[in-house]
Amino acid sequence: MSNPNSNPSQLKTLLSGYQSRVEKSLNHWLPAPQLAPQRLHEAMRYSALDGGKRVRPFLVYATGRALGATLEQLDGPASAVELIHVYSLIHDDLPAMDNDDLRRGKPTNHKAFGEAMAILAGDAIQSLAFHILAHDETIDISAERRLKMVNTLAHASGSRGMCGGQAIDLEAVGQQLDLPALENMHIHKTGALIRASVTLGALCHAGSSEAQCKQLDHYAKCIGLAFQIQDDILDIEGDTATLGKPQGSDIARDKPTYPALLGLDGAKQRAQELYNEALNSLADFDHHADPLRWMAEYIVSRNQ
Repeated sequence: MSNPNSNPSQLKTLLSGYQSRVEKSLNHWLPAPQLAPQRLHEAMRYSALDGGKRVRPFLVYATGRALGATLEQLDGPASAVELIHVYSLIHDDLPAMDNDDLRRGKPTNHKAFGEAMAILAGDAIQSLAFHILAHDETIDISAERRLKMVNTLAHASGSRGMCGGQAIDLEAVGQQLDLPALENMHIHKTGALIRASVTLGALCHAGSSEAQCKQLDHYAKCIGLAFQIQDDILDIEGDTATLGKPQGSDIARDKPTYPALLGLDGAKQRAQELYNEALNSLADFDHHADPLRWMAEYIVSRNQ
């Protein structure tokens, strides 16, 4: 799955830089642990800081930079989309959902703080994401564009986006889904927030055109599905220490997966098709969009 324009070392450096940048921004926006209620703020910071690949913030930064937005403009949206992702992980790990003990290489939030506090931490983190989009003064765009950013993230997070995909996922346990049904589930569960990340990055630059936004959205749709396929593959081929979560957990819960439907080789082929389609969506963009191309390759070749 090689890209002739790929540069793994440059991607690693850029990803590390964006990870550090969004970590600093998250630390700024999250309430200090000494502020009351202290236990809640500790729980929020526990899950939001110091962990994760930060793929979604990377997509905000890389998309915005490809179009000419400044890093300062992108810090808030990158933090907001990561907070929505973190809240979803806290709730997804709960006993009533996936009942996981490990996340990002450490005990899940409810194991560390108790189930009730974990629920509240997720709720508070979700609302903080929208506070950032509404109040961050460095997002130097029109009120109309800012409102569109809020709407984009709200739609991607709700019943017609990520939460809807999670509901479908819960109902699909033990069922045999066909490929369109499986992809529909993941377009919502995983893909909606990845697409929102790219859209938020594009909206930060006032000069982005409707045509560019559509091309970028299709890119995001493809890598969102490819991301989930690789997750399913790693659930079989990965190991717990590398993944930072229990290997084989999807199989143990009898969840519908791409390897279960297509076979392991078929799942890898589908990921390759989506990767190629993602690159084609960026054909009209110059070298400033190379980080998006590198990320597409990373998504289908990662081991964690």
